[in-house]
Amino acid sequence: MIKPDKPTDESQRLEALRRYHILDSEREKSFDDLVVIAKAVCGTSMAAVTLIDVERQWFKSINGTSAVELPRDDSMCGHAILKPQEVMVVEDAQHDVRFHDNPLVTGDPHVRFYAGAPLISSDGQPLGTLCVFDPEPQYLDASQAEALAALSRQVMLVMELRRFARDIQSHMMQRDDYERLLSEYHDVLLAQNADLTEQSRTDALTGLPNRRAMAAALQDAVTSADGQPRQTCVALVDIDHFKHINDFQGHATGDRVLAELGALLRSHFSGRGKAARYGGEEFVALMPDVDLRTAELQCEFLRMAVADLPLGFPVTVSIGVAQYQAGETTDQTLARADAALYRAKGNGRNRVELAP
Repeated sequence: MIKPDKPTDESQRLEALRRYHILDSEREKSFDDLVVIAKAVCGTSMAAVTLIDVERQWFKSINGTSAVELPRDDSMCGHAILKPQEVMVVEDAQHDVRFHDNPLVTGDPHVRFYAGAPLISSDGQPLGTLCVFDPEPQYLDASQAEALAALSRQVMLVMELRRFARDIQSHMMQRDDYERLLSEYHDVLLAQNADLTEQSRTDALTGLPNRRAMAAALQDAVTSADGQPRQTCVALVDIDHFKHINDFQGHATGDRVLAELGALLRSHFSGRGKAARYGGEEFVALMPDVDLRTAELQCEFLRMAVADLPLGFPVTVSIGVAQYQAGETTDQTLARADAALYRAKGNGRNRVELAP
C-alpha cells in the first residue's frame, strides 16, 4: 500500500478546513441528499462526503456503509486531494499498486471501484472529496464524472452557506442587515433545492427523466382528476445485445447509442406521453389516453426508427407493452410490461410484444 503524500501547502489547507467548523459536527440532510444523488448518478452502492484532517479521514455524510472516520494513511481520498482539479477514478483497486493491499480493499467494505471529486474551498484549498465507491469494478463515463464534479461544487456551496450562517450569528449584526442576509441565505437555499430536485429526477447521460420521475408520472397518468381510472399504456424498451456493443465497440460508443436512443424517444413521445431511462440499457415510455393497439402501433414505429438510426452499425430494440388495468398497482402494470418484454427477447428480439 502506498500512503498518500501531503500537499506542499498542508498547513494552509488545514487552516482553511478549520474555518468551516465542520469536523465532528452532526449529520445534516443537505449533505445526505447530495450523497444519495451522487450514488444514484454513478450507479454505486456507496458514497460519502469526506474531509481530510491531520491524521484522519472524517465522514460528514456516508451512505451504503457505516463508518465515522478512518486513518488518513488508508484513505483513497487522501490521494484524490493531491490533484484538486481532477476527478480521481480507480476502476479496479485490486489492480492499482497504490491500493491493492489497502485494508479497505482487502477487508470490509472490499472497495474495488472508487471515484472522488475534490472539495475546493473558496481560496483554492482541497478539503476532502465527494466520493463514490463499490465492491465491484466499474467504469465512470464522462457525463458521470462531470456530474460528480458538479455535485462536489454543490457540497462546497452548502459548506459556504453553513459558514455564512455561522458568521451571521457570531457577529450579531443589526436587525435590518441580519434580516436581509437571512433572506439572501434563504433564497440561495431555495435555488439550490430546486437544482437538487431537478438533478435527482434527470438521467445525466440522456437528459431524460429517470426511473424515480417516471414512477411519479405513471401514478398521475393512471387516474383522472375525479379519481377514475384512465386508459394508459406503458412500454419497456430494451436495446438488443447492448453488452456486445460495449464489449466490441467500447463504452464511449455504448454511451452514444444510449444518448441517441434517448433523443429519439424524447422526440417520439413529446407530443403525447413521456419517456424515461429506466436503468442500464432499458427505457420506459408512458402513453396516457391510448389503447393497447394504438400503443402497439406507436411502438412499432419506434422500433423501425431505432433500426434507421445513423450509428454506423445495426442497433435494434425489443419492446413490451401493457395497458393499465383498474384495480392493479402501477408496479403490477410495469411487471406485465416486463413480462411482455421478456417474451419479445425470447421470440427473437427486434419485436413488440403485448401483455395480455
